[in-house]
Amino acid sequence: MMLTKNLILIGSGGRNSGKTALAEALIRLLAPQYPLCALKVTTVAETGGCHRGEQGCGACAGFSAYALDEEKDRASGKDTSRLLNAGAKPVFWLRSRAACLAEAYAAFLAKVNAPSLIIAESNSLRRRVEPGCFIMVRPPPAERERVKPSAAGVEGLADLTLDSPLPPEAAADLYSRLIIEPADGRLPVRFRRN
Repeated sequence: MMLTKNLILIGSGGRNSGKTALAEALIRLLAPQYPLCALKVTTVAETGGCHRGEQGCGACAGFSAYALDEEKDRASGKDTSRLLNAGAKPVFWLRSRAACLAEAYAAFLAKVNAPSLIIAESNSLRRRVEPGCFIMVRPPPAERERVKPSAAGVEGLADLTLDSPLPPEAAADLYSRLIIEPADGRLPVRFRRN
């Protein structure tokens, strides 16, 4: 398990639950005060098939172990573009086979300027990394029967679990509970429980 104290990791039990919106809001609150980068992680099936059952999106193709791409297009409409527009710099999209995720994350860390806070979206990364803070966003009640397997295995590790749809004040409340204490050229983050 790789300890990354400057990492705020956001996971989710399902698609379209609000994790990117939460990441955007946190970036807007934190970026004026701290250097901050963002990471979107897509863990792909070892079999080469799409984990969403879709055809032709390209996320699962074009690499053998992992691919790390920096987002520079503010107008792409992708989640990574949204994170860039919120104020994170740089922003990366990491696509990795599950067995290569630790190696892929280490390659990402080598590209990050220290000290920087990192806001990342991933369930699978929590199996390989111990972040400073891990937030889990549960899908709306009608979607909770179809929780992603990657989320089911890590939900109990969350410092905070939020229910989707997220209220407008969710990011500000979370922000007020983050403790960031710069020390020794690092930006460790902790979550203060009430």
